[in-house]
Amino acid sequence: MAATAPVPTGTVTAVTAANPAAATGLDDPAKKDIAMRLVSSAENSSLDWQAQYSYIEDIGDGRGYTAGIIGFCSGTGDMLDLVEAYTADEPDNPLASYLPALREVDGTDSHEGLDGFPEAWQQAADDPAFQTAQNNERDRVYFDPAVSRAKQDGLGTLGQFIYYDAIVMHGDGGDDTSFGSIRERALAQAETPAQGGDEVTYLNAFLDARVWAMKQEEAHSDTSRVDTAQRVFLDAGNLNLDPPLDWKVYGESFHIG
Repeated sequence: MAATAPVPTGTVTAVTAANPAAATGLDDPAKKDIAMRLVSSAENSSLDWQAQYSYIEDIGDGRGYTAGIIGFCSGTGDMLDLVEAYTADEPDNPLASYLPALREVDGTDSHEGLDGFPEAWQQAADDPAFQTAQNNERDRVYFDPAVSRAKQDGLGTLGQFIYYDAIVMHGDGGDDTSFGSIRERALAQAETPAQGGDEVTYLNAFLDARVWAMKQEEAHSDTSRVDTAQRVFLDAGNLNLDPPLDWKVYGESFHIG
């Protein structure tokens, strides 16, 4: 399926510092909302990303509990950072008492000391301060770094989203499947627009590297969020990520008009 009518060959223009994108980028509020809905379609099988503040479960990927609007994990440190930030602003909250246990389970898939934690998370999700804390941590750890790096590479709105989704899933650590390693693998195959390369060529190389990284881990081995979503938009020449958008994730169809 196509996101928009295919652009005739030769009319897709690379986004560079000298030739800025027509859209303001993924940090435009309307585009950011689209980005959140796209991620939610993959993470939660729903376009209603604002309904995910209360989401929490162990999906069996070795990261402990996965929760919230961006999949904060008890085993990867970002959930701990979130609860610490929330508690700094709201000391008397349902999650504060779990901070010692969250510190203990960081880096593991253990639930030790987290009895009742899912219920406490869902209770906290009704608090506007916790929703704000989730938004702030999403931006600090994932959204802002991804958009900044993509703009430095001369990428338009779609490319910025492609970076964002990769950081959400893979993080920006130092292992072979992290965002940084995916980007390095792509750079070995193509130049960024900022380096004078073609944007579509580079993004295809990045998505190829992303697919490779996903296949290294069983929990992420379904690559449809690339193959039948991001690649669809790229093949259509929709570098500004303009609606209407049609895509599939894990076989389920989605539409933004």
